[in-house]
Amino acid sequence: MKKIYLTILFMGLFVLVIRAQNIWTNEFHYDNVSTDENEFIEVVLEDAGSYSLSDFAVTLYNGNNGESYDTKTLDQFTMGDVEGDFTIYYYDYPSNGIQNGESDGIALSYQDVLIAGQFISYEGTLTAIGGPADGETSVDIGVSESGVESDQSLQLSGTGDQYAAFTWQEPALNTKGQLNNNQTFGGYTPDPEPSNYPTAFAGAAQGMKINLTWTDATGEQLPAAYIVYGTTGDTFPVPEDGTPVTDDTDFSDGEVALNVPFGDEGCSFNVDPNTSYSFTIYPYTNAGEYIDFKTDETAPVTDVMSANYIVVSSEEFSNALNTWSWTPYDVNGDEEWVWEENYGNPPGSAKMSGHTDANYPNEDWLISPELDLHSYMEVFFSFDHARNFATNDGLSVLVSSDYDGTSDPSVNGTWIDITNMFTFPENGTWVFSPAGEAEVVEHSGANTYFAFRYISTVEDAATWEVDNALVYGIISVGVEEIMKENISVYPNPATDRLNIVCPLQGQLRITNITGQVVLQKALNSGVNTVNVSAFEPGLYVVQFTGEEGNTSTQKLMIR
Repeated sequence: MKKIYLTILFMGLFVLVIRAQNIWTNEFHYDNVSTDENEFIEVVLEDAGSYSLSDFAVTLYNGNNGESYDTKTLDQFTMGDVEGDFTIYYYDYPSNGIQNGESDGIALSYQDVLIAGQFISYEGTLTAIGGPADGETSVDIGVSESGVESDQSLQLSGTGDQYAAFTWQEPALNTKGQLNNNQTFGGYTPDPEPSNYPTAFAGAAQGMKINLTWTDATGEQLPAAYIVYGTTGDTFPVPEDGTPVTDDTDFSDGEVALNVPFGDEGCSFNVDPNTSYSFTIYPYTNAGEYIDFKTDETAPVTDVMSANYIVVSSEEFSNALNTWSWTPYDVNGDEEWVWEENYGNPPGSAKMSGHTDANYPNEDWLISPELDLHSYMEVFFSFDHARNFATNDGLSVLVSSDYDGTSDPSVNGTWIDITNMFTFPENGTWVFSPAGEAEVVEHSGANTYFAFRYISTVEDAATWEVDNALVYGIISVGVEEIMKENISVYPNPATDRLNIVCPLQGQLRITNITGQVVLQKALNSGVNTVNVSAFEPGLYVVQFTGEEGNTSTQKLMIR
């Protein structure tokens, strides 16, 4: 009889532990226009009376360093509505109490143990260091707040009795302490697998990307979303029901995967030049443990050859100003371009502001190195940026083909304003976003410079942060000179790996500033990756001699 009692007691404790897992983050608000306010996090707990609320905790994680920066236990939360067996709790944070991203996270734990599936993040993913989520990688919820009002939030919608039954939605009016918009707690009946595959699945190379398009699947059961696989090899994985596929858009290992909502009918991937890629697509219904893929019959497949592009200049502003390939020029005012260590995409960016204790008049330029673009069929310029405070009025992007590289750019060189080719934030935000990709071949020549120009006044002094300034060109078939003589070296500056794009087979020779040869090896035509992690920081000379005897020489900065 004692054994029976002990078994019953153990089963009761086991059920209690299982029930402890049925808690989830249901809604939150972290960013809005102007000063952040009304920030909160809401959670839902089933059978709340069975537990000590102090055993549950919400831990906030910093996306920059992976460490936690705040923890609140559930007994500190305010109780909201009770819906059947489910109780809603929320906590109001002070202004700017929840960080604005990128890649910041929220973890839910019970007795210091992470609850399965409850390490989520917004504006990217992070790997936690310390705390209940230590060593775990977050799941990006796929929606974010940018330029929203303070009475809005990100929230789950759907019908169900556990986290996997719901989906995150774009910002909407908050429902703090209550059921979310279009949310019902109760029994959940998963949808069957989709009836059909999408049609007209095709890909096309555009610059440094491959764009995929398709026509949404039709039939009795429509999909909720698709998983798109890409590979440089010959085979694809096949998704399994009940096992969601995590997004992976980095082709460095030869494979990618991306979840795309039903209705979008397209996606893009960054790719290497002159490389063959294959893609396939599977529709699915539901989410989490209920996910149901269509895998019978034959999934659509498309093969695409990427464009034959060369990266001419890439500046990520990852380190201090004296390592940049771009050069600041202070025309007037005391404020200057500086390195912003903590913010960027990823952290590390160029920052300019005309505001210190007040607004001050300034004109400051940030100018690219001289670029020889005359032999390219197409030339593209792109960058990421964030702008907060004031307006976009004093922010410009310009290009010149006759600037001398050193003198005052405000009075020297013919500068063409190409600002309207890019997208600027309508509302102030610290969230970095792509400015777009401009085709600028008509403005390029043998001595081309690009520039960011910042102007502030006593009435208008924005803070402008720029990152990932990239110039690349598409080589025309039949353009022989650039193929014979030039190589592309990126990233430059480099830290551990260096990519060298060669038009032909040949010999690589890298020397330091004293003339000592530090690396010599054969290279193939196409993209070659060289390990430079053992190189001392400093300036090096990269020399490539092609099989026809032509030589190309470039400077390389190691940091």
